[in-house]
Amino acid sequence: MNILGTRIDNVGLDDCLIFIFEALAKGHEIRIVTANPELIYRAQKDNELLEILDSADMVLPDGIGVVWAARQLGGVLKERVTGIDLTYEILKEGDRCRWRIFMLGAKPGIAEKAAIEQSQKYPGIIFDSHHGYFTQEEEPFVLEKIRRFNPDILLTGLGAPRQEVWNYRNKGIAKVRIGVGGTIDVLSGQVRRAPRFFQENNLEWFYRLLKEPSRISRQSILPLYVLKVLQTKYFN
Repeated sequence: MNILGTRIDNVGLDDCLIFIFEALAKGHEIRIVTANPELIYRAQKDNELLEILDSADMVLPDGIGVVWAARQLGGVLKERVTGIDLTYEILKEGDRCRWRIFMLGAKPGIAEKAAIEQSQKYPGIIFDSHHGYFTQEEEPFVLEKIRRFNPDILLTGLGAPRQEVWNYRNKGIAKVRIGVGGTIDVLSGQVRRAPRFFQENNLEWFYRLLKEPSRISRQSILPLYVLKVLQTKYFN
């Protein structure tokens, strides 16, 4: 369905995994976007970003705010599919299928630590990594490193919308490219995921805000997003 101009696919976690399996089996290259309210709100004011989202092979409803908006606008989405939940399932399947996974993002040392941590849990996966704090001059080196590794899956954690723009512009470097936000920090053990209570009650965003008060500037978009959804519902 369409939320504030952005296409959101009505898929669940299992649907996404099947889509990834089929792409890898057939040798197709795909790009997956995890669209949260912040990204959707930005896209309705940025035509280039909107095109990047709409041209993705799959756009996932990342967050309860997207599921809520769908209901307000007369649609139904199966479930929220977050970048972290998708990544955990990819790791489980990757261990069984012996996938090659490249992690790109986070501060120097964090992606490397995440790769080491996850290789111990999932020895069937071959990992490589690079931090997300590279300069424009360093980008060709990063691209070449990824190409040489030849990943089945590239987990890009550069933050939104940078990761979406980066995945859009850099075709041909991985069979599956997915923007996963702060997932790499969690995989490294540097950041704890919200306790189950917060997850089950759709309050992960609130837990992250408590742990990282600096996120308040980003969270300030949420009231604007809510107002825009309600305006669209009642006045458009």
